[in-house]
Amino acid sequence: MEGPTPVSALLHAATMVTAGVYLLIRSITALSAALMALTQNDIKKIIAYSTMSQLGYTFLACGISQFDLAIFHIVNHGFFKALLFLSAGGIIHSINDEQNIFKMGGIIHYDPLLYIAILSGSLSLMAFPFLTGFYSKDFIISSTLVFISRPNGSSFHSHFSPIMAFIFTFLSILSILFGYFFKDLFIGFESELHSTF
Repeated sequence: MEGPTPVSALLHAATMVTAGVYLLIRSITALSAALMALTQNDIKKIIAYSTMSQLGYTFLACGISQFDLAIFHIVNHGFFKALLFLSAGGIIHSINDEQNIFKMGGIIHYDPLLYIAILSGSLSLMAFPFLTGFYSKDFIISSTLVFISRPNGSSFHSHFSPIMAFIFTFLSILSILFGYFFKDLFIGFESELHSTF
């Protein structure tokens, strides 16, 4: 690409590179914070680290200019996260201010309502299908995919001939089925690999 030096500096240093790194960091935030929550033993810290993960999803939505989805996820997140923190507070209060999850157990027998509250908040946080968290997370993830997301730029017009449609269909079928049906031809019937598949 040729252009004036200030334009190159803006595009390469501030715009393209930064946008890519920003999206990558936000995606990593969503994953790494969730993994950090797995290593905690304090019930409130576990819930707090999951908040960082949810913020990663929110910033990811902002990074792809889907601000309505970011707000939708923040609102959804507020409901199930408030439920989780209040339920955790109820558990902590019920067992003499203990926060270590390894010193807890059998709470379902003593307070089934707390169990239902934690379960429903956790399932929504995990984006279990058809719960509140599912809708916002699924929309955010879907909007990052080229074939599913709303078009943000020029309109798409298909210009493929029937021959091209046949080729796409034929290659799709081969991409799905060829390996399964022709594996013996390439690796042999007596191969050690054959027994594992």
